[in-house]
Parts: sequence; C-alpha cells; structure tokens
Amino acid sequence: MRYNMKIWPDQKPYYSVNQYYREIFGDKVYKISLDIGCTCPTRDGTKGVGGCTFCSASGSGDFAIAGSMQIRDKIDSAIQMVSSKCSSNKYIAYLQSFTNTYGPVNLLVPIYEEILSDERVAGLSIGTRPDCLPNTILKELDRLSKSKPLWVELGLQTIHQETADLFHRGYDLPVYEDAVARLNQAGIPIIVHLIVGLMGETYDDFMATVDYIANQPISGIKMSMLHILKDSLLYKEYLEKPFPLLDEATYIKWVAEAITRMPPNMVIHRVTGDGNRKNLVAPKWSAYKRHVLQGLLHYMTEHGLYQGVNYKS
Repeated sequence: MRYNMKIWPDQKPYYSVNQYYREIFGDKVYKISLDIGCTCPTRDGTKGVGGCTFCSASGSGDFAIAGSMQIRDKIDSAIQMVSSKCSSNKYIAYLQSFTNTYGPVNLLVPIYEEILSDERVAGLSIGTRPDCLPNTILKELDRLSKSKPLWVELGLQTIHQETADLFHRGYDLPVYEDAVARLNQAGIPIIVHLIVGLMGETYDDFMATVDYIANQPISGIKMSMLHILKDSLLYKEYLEKPFPLLDEATYIKWVAEAITRMPPNMVIHRVTGDGNRKNLVAPKWSAYKRHVLQGLLHYMTEHGLYQGVNYKS
C-alpha cells in the first residue's frame, strides 16, 4: 500500500454493509430476498404501465422467493439458497421485488409482523418508492422497528428530473425529500439506491447526485450499473436506438470517486449489481460481480482512495 489510507476493521477502504451488520448484530448476517406479491404505481396504471424502464418483469427482484407459498416457507427457501455461504443463523429479510409499502395497510402490516416474528430474522429491509409511504404505513413501521431493526430502501436513482422522466420514475425530487423527512421523524434508517451510468448522464451529472446524497440525512446507499435486461422496457429502447453504457474500468473509477465523496459514517450497502445472467443483454462484464469488487478495491488502494477523503459537507 503506497498511501496513508483509512481502512475499516473488515479491511475495506469504505464503511461496508458487512462491517455495519457486525457492529449491530455481533456477527455476519445475510440478506434473504422475499417477494410478498406487491406491484407498483408505474405498473398498475396509477402512474403508468410496465414499471421503470430498467426494471425487470419481476420488479428487479430476480432472486427473490416468490409464489403463493406461506411466509415461513418463503423464508425457508430463501435461507436454503444462501445456506452454503452463511456461517450464522441470522438473516435480514429483504422485501426486494416491486414496491413493498404499496397496498392496503391492513394486508401489508400482518406480513411484516409475520416476517419479523420468525426467530431467524434479525431485521427487515423494505424496498419501496418515496411516493408510496403514507403516514399510516410510517406509523406501523415506527412501531415495528422497536422490536427488531428495520430499514426502508428508496429507489431514487438520480436527482436529475430529465433522466428520471426518461425511465418513467413517476415522482419529482421534492417527493423524495418529503419521504426522507418523514422517515427521519419516525426514526427509521434510510438506504437510497443510485444507478451509475444512466442514459445520457455524464460523470458530472452522476457526481451531482452523489454530492446531493452525501449531505442527505440517510443511513446508507446502494450503487449499481445500468443493466439492459431482456424482460425490461429498456431492452426494446436499446434495440431500437442503442446508447453507450459504461465499461468496467470507467464504472469502477466513478464508483470509487463516489465513495470518496460520502461521509465516513454512511454505510455502503452495494457497489455493484448482479442481474440474472439469463436475461442480461449488457453490459456483459457486470455479470462477474466478484471481479468488479476486486477491481474496485485494487483501484482504490492503488490511488490511495477511501471513503470521506473528498467529502464536502
């Protein structure tokens, strides 16, 4: 190592989700992805049909356990999927597919309660949209968070409205800001999703989003590259009018710089994606998650980069 870098206890130059979970639970925990049968306002006709254009037919929950089986059985199946690499019996249940606060409160809350009541579930992370968080849901999430750790994950992707309109996000930035304010008031930690290399966005565009997020009152972020999946609306657009996607080296440079701009206490939950290889059209390099992770660590080490070194409050 050629530079005086800051390294976290798990030997990464950033505050990883693995380190974060160890601090909370005292052990390594794994996320298990569940599909509880929700939809989205951009799919059911409320704000559109087909969903955000980059989203897969499964609501970008390609590895989530779906179907009509009981919650306990879904948890069993999800645990079985990760059992070979899990060294503990603690899991974060992740409601990944579609919008998991979109629906009748009297139907959603019992599902949350059943998941949290499972002795193997150490916490619950709920993927949703900022425009699908009524106060009735927030009140229930506040109550449930007192029993076990609970997070809400918001799909923001970008602060640029022109880009958001291209992929049919269906809400404006003030809607996100209102949701963040109300979640903070309820004491619920927030994880924000960003997509790196969105169509038409430059390096400066992405860094503007990063700098905005760096000063938001949130717990953590997730970053992934823009995927072209066969079962997404974006696939048709890409075939008709191809647009450039980031190569692996450029993606790594952008993510590394983004991490340096984040405050040291913001948890980095994800630095790359791993879409279903069967449906992945491009970029093909993104299918090799481990290679991307190794490339990022190597790049940050070689350049003396670490989380917070370029953070500006």
